[in-house]
Amino acid sequence: MTISFLWKTAGPVSSVGPPRLFPAAPRPNLPPAIYPRQAVSIMATHSFADAPPLDILLVPGGMGNRYLNDTADTAMEDFVAARYPSLQYLLSVCTGAATLAKSGVLRGRKATTNKAAWTWATSFGEGIQWIPTARWTEDGNVWTSSGVSAGMDMAYEFVKVLLGQDIAASIINGMEYTPHTEKEWDPYSVVFSVSHPLFDFALTPGPTYPSCSFVHRVQE
Repeated sequence: MTISFLWKTAGPVSSVGPPRLFPAAPRPNLPPAIYPRQAVSIMATHSFADAPPLDILLVPGGMGNRYLNDTADTAMEDFVAARYPSLQYLLSVCTGAATLAKSGVLRGRKATTNKAAWTWATSFGEGIQWIPTARWTEDGNVWTSSGVSAGMDMAYEFVKVLLGQDIAASIINGMEYTPHTEKEWDPYSVVFSVSHPLFDFALTPGPTYPSCSFVHRVQE
């Protein structure tokens, strides 16, 4: 298995994006983000222009794609749209679903995204069946997860499908992680009271709950 990290240019990429041109108003129920002075850098092995053939593409979320949207930079969605026909699987985590939506690949499909960013992320694309109460969704070869840790649960299920239960179990046991295995488990749709006006999904009563890329090619 070969793993490639992609960005507009090869080389180091800061894990903290530049300040947004149009920052959202602060919300009293969410603390401000705190970043270290020396942000961790990720080394992009390839640019979008020279990326190798890919079997699986995973698109992350985070504040970076909001900055790209603010600056009308379509590099990510253009790459997704161009590569999707040759992929075996396309996955997104968190607001990475917004990139998929803008690329057009979610048209006619089910998808979900980060519930805290629901209004922003679901404002993109057309003909998408946004699922507000979902830890992750699967529609054909396109998988989307809710925010951050939901991506780990989706990844566990995806590894089971791709490589089998034994390998998936060995990974989570090594991590000492207990995944949520029901994709409909989603207390954060209640916390953030999300819905989508185009599809009029209703949140049904449920149990009371306690109080942001890599791609790889599978080689034979």
